[in-house]
Amino acid sequence: ANDSDNSILTFIRKGKSTDDIVLVALNFAPVIRTGYKLGVPRGGYWQEVLNSDATEYGGSGSGNLGGVEAAPAMAHGRFFSLRLTIPPLAALVLKSEGVAK
Repeated sequence: ANDSDNSILTFIRKGKSTDDIVLVALNFAPVIRTGYKLGVPRGGYWQEVLNSDATEYGGSGSGNLGGVEAAPAMAHGRFFSLRLTIPPLAALVLKSEGVAK
């Protein structure tokens, strides 16, 4: 999705198996986006595997505390959604851990 009003670009990529799904969120603005709602293709836990604003990379450490649980709420034509904290001038990569069993 291209949200030019908020300077956010997001996309989803699938691996060879549809079980491997990652979400990439890029914030090109110098302001943090909190509670940013994004539609995702499935529920369950989404682990934050990369946050370019992490303290390890010299950033402020704002983010999603390692990951977020998808809510059963429609967004962007998808049945599930995430509420993310997207740090300023940063990239996030979240990987779907699948639906809890």
